[in-house]
Amino acid sequence: MTITAKDVQALRQSTGVGMMDAKKALEANNGDKEAATQWLRVQGLASAAKRAEREAGEGAVAVVRDGNVAAIVELRCETDFVAKSEEFVSLADEIAARVAAEGEDAVNHFKENIEQMLTTLKENISIGRVYRLEAGADEVVDTYWHPQSGRGVNAVAVVLKGANQEVAHEVAVHIAFAKPLYLKREDVPQSEVDKERTTVEEITRNEGKPEAAFPKIIEGRLNGWFKERVLLEQPYVKDEKETVQQFLKGASISAYAQVVIGG
Repeated sequence: MTITAKDVQALRQSTGVGMMDAKKALEANNGDKEAATQWLRVQGLASAAKRAEREAGEGAVAVVRDGNVAAIVELRCETDFVAKSEEFVSLADEIAARVAAEGEDAVNHFKENIEQMLTTLKENISIGRVYRLEAGADEVVDTYWHPQSGRGVNAVAVVLKGANQEVAHEVAVHIAFAKPLYLKREDVPQSEVDKERTTVEEITRNEGKPEAAFPKIIEGRLNGWFKERVLLEQPYVKDEKETVQQFLKGASISAYAQVVIGG
């Protein structure tokens, strides 16, 4: 029987177990959800499932750059006490290093480590967001990592083409503080743009502005909205007289990733 991602997600939601446990349970029971649920209980994962129901809003983020590759890994937990512990931070670093070396699927090698930590620390612990960026020909990769109380809380990786390492690092720093949601305007979902356009139209109308001026006012407000969200259009943090696009001076951003704890 073929087990789909939808099947795995449904079992995860009903039991609270991790993705790998849910998949293993379904495989061991020919895709039967009820049998898989019972299997999880028999395997002693019931207590883990209960902990999984608690919100894991804390954690640590690790970033590793190795040659032309950068990796970011978020390790989630419930309290900052656990998040800043040496054991927890070290595991996040170890996972990030392996992801950089082997790819995003390398997180699967740490299932037992997380289960052991879950048992000893008695908190809901799981791997969160994982990114791996690789620079190609004529590209450079760089990172930025912001610590707080001994653990990372804000990590960035960026790949640039036609730029040097210094410029890549400056862009990574900008991303860390400006927190863009998209690289370019075309990446913003049309549904979000349409919703914002409707909102600014209503605001403009309620302000009693002349209807003939609506198009110019609305476009101006939409441009301001894009500048808050789109990396290339954001004012560069070290010189707000120019945009990030202007700061690049002909270079281009191939990809970026950011993880902020709690964000």
